[in-house]
Amino acid sequence: MNVLLFGIAKDIVGKSQLQFSEAEKTPETVLELKEMISVSFPEFRKLSSLAVAVNSEYAEDNVSLSRNDEIAIIPPVSGG
Repeated sequence: MNVLLFGIAKDIVGKSQLQFSEAEKTPETVLELKEMISVSFPEFRKLSSLAVAVNSEYAEDNVSLSRNDEIAIIPPVSGG
């Protein structure tokens, strides 16, 4: 499973990608993925409104994940 991180999410984690190896437990849903990231990176909890895309399609928290998915974590963009 490949997780791409953008914006402030990338800054919090300290890299642009997270990968789950074959030996690691992979999250079963989008919500579980966000919770797993929050455990490792507590600052991640401060991101109240994230868009998550699974295989290039926006996904809600209840969407199931599989080991071969590509997931993008997209925080809100601000500016003017």
